[in-house]
Amino acid sequence: MIRYGPAGIPLSCKGRTLKDGIEDVHNLALTALEIQMVRPKTFFRAPDEDEEVGKSIRELDGESGFVIGIDKGEDDIIYDPDVVIDEEDNLLEMASGIAYCFNDLYALGNMARRHDVALSLHTPYYMDLGGELYDDSYEMPEDDEYAEMPPETLSMQCFNTLRNGGVVLNALGGNVVVTNLGPYDPKRSREDTEANMMDNLSELMRWWKSMKLKPKLGVEVTGQQDVWGSLDQVLDLCDSFKGAVVPVLNFAQYQSRTKGSLITSTDFADLIAQFVPYSKDGVYSSFSNVEFDTEGNEKWLTPLKKGDLKFERLAECLADMMPEITLISSSPLLEHDAVYMRTLTERVLSKKAAKYLKDKKKSDEAAAIANGTLAPADPNDEPEA
Repeated sequence: MIRYGPAGIPLSCKGRTLKDGIEDVHNLALTALEIQMVRPKTFFRAPDEDEEVGKSIRELDGESGFVIGIDKGEDDIIYDPDVVIDEEDNLLEMASGIAYCFNDLYALGNMARRHDVALSLHTPYYMDLGGELYDDSYEMPEDDEYAEMPPETLSMQCFNTLRNGGVVLNALGGNVVVTNLGPYDPKRSREDTEANMMDNLSELMRWWKSMKLKPKLGVEVTGQQDVWGSLDQVLDLCDSFKGAVVPVLNFAQYQSRTKGSLITSTDFADLIAQFVPYSKDGVYSSFSNVEFDTEGNEKWLTPLKKGDLKFERLAECLADMMPEITLISSSPLLEHDAVYMRTLTERVLSKKAAKYLKDKKKSDEAAAIANGTLAPADPNDEPEA
């Protein structure tokens, strides 16, 4: 099956909630929606003694905001939605915009399944897992009992964003949390940056497994030379985390990074074939046209009809391969181009089916003439009206 959908709530959608987005995607006859986690900021606050203490996260309503975890003063945040909140706890609230409260996610996930809309989630486009999670240079003042804990490093903020995204999408019943691992730091060697990425990702996946999160972590091919994420790097990473990390095929970013290598339908087929062995549940991808510079760096995304990356060639490839694939429109026209991608693919499939039937008719007639069950056509006969 080929699924099509937009990267975010459709632009034409009158409402801006996830519920509105799912309904709109379904009404457009699309079957996928990639949630954009654009506001991942979180903060801690004390629970309300009257309204929240004694309840679990699952029992909180929209008046409490989008509470995602509980800090009980232990080593890590508790994300179990059924743990009871105590008076001494601190609640981790997320300014998500995804839902009014955490419990709404379950109903939204059920709604998406009823409408056959596959949900995924994209973390902020700027991520950085190439640094240290902890600032070893920070020294806690010994004589100040009110001293704050060391501030989170940027990599720790991104690490926690991925954790929060995994918890949210798991409650929604979604399939892939899409991210990139970040840029190379000019202050450290590429080898050190890549070592940090592997260490941080290893710690993240240990936590992911301990939480029994069902969505896969999807790492995408990137479109900047100074950002980690070539095709070989992404596939090698998936080899290191078999089954837990899947590759994400961003056609626009791959086209930028390889300076326009996708030209023919065979180019697309060869590329998709490299993703299939890692994608048991289907290849996850996004498509847009793109402008890039001579160095192989993405400049900006453009609508499907504006640029050298021809979706028509991909449509021909899809009609031949018929892979299990999700195609997310990251075009500035979002749902318009998602529908356009579906329409182009259906058009190619229709032409292919018509050609097959025509060729089959000719073949059957030739076989019938050969075995004598059909007389050859008389060239003097006038064609049927």
